[in-house]
Amino acid sequence: MSDHTPRPTLARRTLLAAAVAAPLARPAIVRAQGKIVLKYGTDNPMDNPLNIRLSEAFGRISKETNGAVEIQLFPDSQLGSDPDMLSQLRSGALDMFTLTTQILARVVPVCSITGMPFVFRSNTEVWAAMDGDLGAHMRGEIAKAGLFAQEKIWDLSWKTMTSSKQEIHKPEDLKNFKIRVPAGALLVSFFKALDASPTTINSNEAYTALQTGVVDGMEVPLMTFETSKFYEVQKSVSLTRQMWDGEWSLANGATWKNLPADIRTVISKHLDQSGMQQRDDVFAREAQVAAVLPKRGLPVFTVDQAPFHARLQNVGFYKDWKAKYTPQAWALLEKYTGPIA
Repeated sequence: MSDHTPRPTLARRTLLAAAVAAPLARPAIVRAQGKIVLKYGTDNPMDNPLNIRLSEAFGRISKETNGAVEIQLFPDSQLGSDPDMLSQLRSGALDMFTLTTQILARVVPVCSITGMPFVFRSNTEVWAAMDGDLGAHMRGEIAKAGLFAQEKIWDLSWKTMTSSKQEIHKPEDLKNFKIRVPAGALLVSFFKALDASPTTINSNEAYTALQTGVVDGMEVPLMTFETSKFYEVQKSVSLTRQMWDGEWSLANGATWKNLPADIRTVISKHLDQSGMQQRDDVFAREAQVAAVLPKRGLPVFTVDQAPFHARLQNVGFYKDWKAKYTPQAWALLEKYTGPIA
């Protein structure tokens, strides 16, 4: 600079410095001290669409935060059973976790309401409820338990019944049938109402229980049946579609609150995006599974739901469960399903 060139004023030098720094911005994220590392647990095999989409979300989060946030995935029950990981999440030993509504109901009872048997008729009804007022109500109750739930619930899908013994076509086929269920009072109550013998077994122990004959069959989403290779230890599949279940993407409440606000925004944006993509994945994958199972020697039956629903009505199942939920929660369910009981 020559002696005759005007020198920038202090204000101009400040603006120039800001302009140079602007491309590096993402201010609060770059300013966050140290790298943020979060542990995320699931019970799904790595090739399950949930884990595939989570991995994609974690990659996008790392990129958008310039590497300031690393979310480590621990799939396939590496950190323990679902109840174990739920305990770890509540204590803060685990930062994030994807958990089904039925198991989460152990600490947030209203969460089981989405699994009320034979009340949702389609995916359209399910997503309207879960992306609407019912889902918002559930997230509020989850927050009261010290956990944070992302806005979009992930799809576990519709439950089917499988068997290594008699085929299941009607309620009478379940009499004294030993069926594996995950932890959850609603599931146990449902199968008892159908005269079956439900046994609570964690997901990481289910294959062995079926293989050794501890139980005769299970209730399971079709895609989980495929990715966990349960077809190796079962002989038939009945498309009962008795209940829908989803998986909330959860975080320890204190851990989530202590993250910088802009980092929380980035994480939520990408998890919800991947959750929406996973819903489409599940829909497509289940159609493929239904077509492939008969080629493996497993007959797949379409089942009339009406006799099952009638049995539940006759034994007062819906009336009993309506009394267990708050009037507000039941009204929100019926807003999307229509009158139940």
